[in-house]
Amino acid sequence: MAYAAGVDVGSTQTKAVIINEKRQIVGRALIDTGANVIQAAENAYVQALENAGAREEEVEYVIGTGYGRYKVTFGNTQVTEISCHARGAVQMFPQTRTVLDMGGQDTKAIRVSPDGEIIDFCMNDKCAAGTGRFLGAASSALEIPLPELGPTALQAERPVRISTTCTVFAESEVLSWLGKGKKIEDILMGVHQSIAKRSIGLLRRVGIEDQITFTGGVAKNTGMIYALEQNLGRKLNVSEDSHYMGALGAALFALDHILSRRVPAVEESA
Repeated sequence: MAYAAGVDVGSTQTKAVIINEKRQIVGRALIDTGANVIQAAENAYVQALENAGAREEEVEYVIGTGYGRYKVTFGNTQVTEISCHARGAVQMFPQTRTVLDMGGQDTKAIRVSPDGEIIDFCMNDKCAAGTGRFLGAASSALEIPLPELGPTALQAERPVRISTTCTVFAESEVLSWLGKGKKIEDILMGVHQSIAKRSIGLLRRVGIEDQITFTGGVAKNTGMIYALEQNLGRKLNVSEDSHYMGALGAALFALDHILSRRVPAVEESA
């Protein structure tokens, strides 16, 4: 049994996925990227191998993706995260036609064909207001751990309106609302709604088509899923593996390469 691997080196977290020839995920790993990007890629890959119960020599091809894809020094080649998230999303949800990838530093809206090829895409501008970093600013201001932001926001009754479009000023606006006596859950839902609206603006630029698949680390945030679905007026495709979608796409491209090298033997005619 041959395996293929994808390693997605993101700005905040690094993901690795091992798949078999049936395109099934057999191993996965998720670690903080930290300062040493090369080490993060290697550590995630080793952990994914251990999770799969596979040996390194059984993996025939490795593809790096993400902003640190060129730091996957043990990889065979690199593919952009936009292509990988599109491919992974269609593999996970075959009816996917629109992808929203929300990470720590950027957000991407992607329109895809039935086979996962990119038709159009756009990214947020240099400001990180529509990304996970904006949530990080709120987390810091309110001293609430990131995993608790979504569940807390879902308790909101009267969400406030967050007007700032700059992450640098997000913390001060959050504290300002707190000083006015607003409830933490209402402030947090306001933050989630602000990010959702900016993200939907990106989706509209590429064209929103059913079905929409939500990928990236922020896809684990239940408050963000709710805010997006409320503003879109439709359900999103979200998987427990949404965080790994880029790594999965990279692994699928790696498997394509493995299978393309296996040219069937052709019998010579007498």
